[in-house]
Amino acid sequence: MADKLVTYAIPCYNAAEYMDQCIESILACQVDDIEILIVDDGSTEDDTLQKAQDWEERRPGIIRAIHQENGGHGAAIMKALDEAAGTYFKVVDSDDWLDDEANRTMLSTLRTFEDDPLDLMLVNYVYEHTVDGTQELVRYHRILPQEHVFSWEDIGRFPPTKYILMHSVVYRTQMLRESGLQLPRHTFYVDNIFVYVPLPLCKRIYYLDVDLYHYFIGREDQSVNESVMIGRIDQQLRITRIMIDAFNLETDVESDKLRSYMLSYLAMMMTICTVFTMLSDRDDKEELRQGIWNHLQEGDPYAYRKIRRSVLGRGTNLPGDWGDKTMIRGYRLTQKIFKFN
Repeated sequence: MADKLVTYAIPCYNAAEYMDQCIESILACQVDDIEILIVDDGSTEDDTLQKAQDWEERRPGIIRAIHQENGGHGAAIMKALDEAAGTYFKVVDSDDWLDDEANRTMLSTLRTFEDDPLDLMLVNYVYEHTVDGTQELVRYHRILPQEHVFSWEDIGRFPPTKYILMHSVVYRTQMLRESGLQLPRHTFYVDNIFVYVPLPLCKRIYYLDVDLYHYFIGREDQSVNESVMIGRIDQQLRITRIMIDAFNLETDVESDKLRSYMLSYLAMMMTICTVFTMLSDRDDKEELRQGIWNHLQEGDPYAYRKIRRSVLGRGTNLPGDWGDKTMIRGYRLTQKIFKFN
């Protein structure tokens, strides 16, 4: 067994203003069989590193401050994974926080699997909308079995509003390492790779119906803000190409239901690439759009056929200017309803 039950990895970049709330929310569980790795990713504008070191001094044996040259969110996660001493690995972004009661329940449940660890625990998460102060709870209680270990063949259908995100996963650390997971440096949106790539290795899965993770959404500088995503479309395209190249979904994924889920998730990524490419004012946006679809067709012809025939695939490939305008109107309507950025 590992030295700790759970490693909580907190990537930090110029996060001094809000990292305390994140750290305190984890420490509220008041147990000693966890560790918190605060990874300062080369912060330059505040005292993030000093704060991390102060936390380590206050809670030795539980908190470790790690400094590295700036490499981006993915590099910070990979550094924490290299250093992790926990049986399980949970990423908590520095501006988010965990519910204490839910965290305690998660820890006590994980302890019951000491002799035969899970590969993946799934939990609920809460969107905290900063603009209007509302909350949106994402639960899986009608999709996943409860109160017992299951496999992918036991799952139901995931609607587009309830995909598995980094907020909802707690992976077994060694399984993550064995998956060959690599997150690109200096690239946003790596959380998609973090969640997607290990899924086929997960054989023992458990859903805990608690509202653990609270995720801030709506700040102007946030990576999922629409204008930011448009400006970073090259990085979104890069992430999607990596996901396409990770598997041949027809031959590499044994479970039919997992394959269906991964196709749906990849279709969502293709939709994001298409919509935000066409929303940009770049002169080469048509070439970018065609390029990512060509990459899918060449890299995984099976996935290409399935996704192009899907509702999302058809909706993002309507012909002519009329088709582009219809696609964007559909995106705006969906955005208004679900408030996803």
